[in-house]
Amino acid sequence: QVQPVESGGGLVQPGGSLRLSCTVPFSVNDCSISWYRQAAGNQREWVSIISPGGYTNSAGSVKGRFTMTRDKGKATAYLHMNNLRPEDTAIYSCKTEGPDNKCNSAFGQGTQVLVSS
Repeated sequence: QVQPVESGGGLVQPGGSLRLSCTVPFSVNDCSISWYRQAAGNQREWVSIISPGGYTNSAGSVKGRFTMTRDKGKATAYLHMNNLRPEDTAIYSCKTEGPDNKCNSAFGQGTQVLVSS
C-alpha cells in the first residue's frame, strides 16, 4: 500500500508558523491529499484537503490560519500553518484519498508539531 512521507514539524512559539510537506509516489499524484492530526489522548482528526485541481477545504478549527498548496512536479503537498496555537500541538500525518482505489493510501509516519513558549 502506498505510504506518503511527511516532514517539516518542530517546536514553534505560539503565533509562529511552520510548513509541513507530504510527498507521495508519482503513481498517486493525481489523487486528493489530506492532512490529519492526533494530539496526545485524542482521536485523529481531519485538518485539510487539496484536490488534484487545487481545490482546498479545511476544518473550522484551522480555517483562516492553515492553507494547503501542492507542487505536482514534486508530487508534494504542503500545509502552511500560521498563527499557531498550543492546541495545534499534535502529530500531523497525511494520506491520499479519492474514488479510485489506488488513491486510498496508508497514513505516513507523521511529523510532530509542538507549539509552546
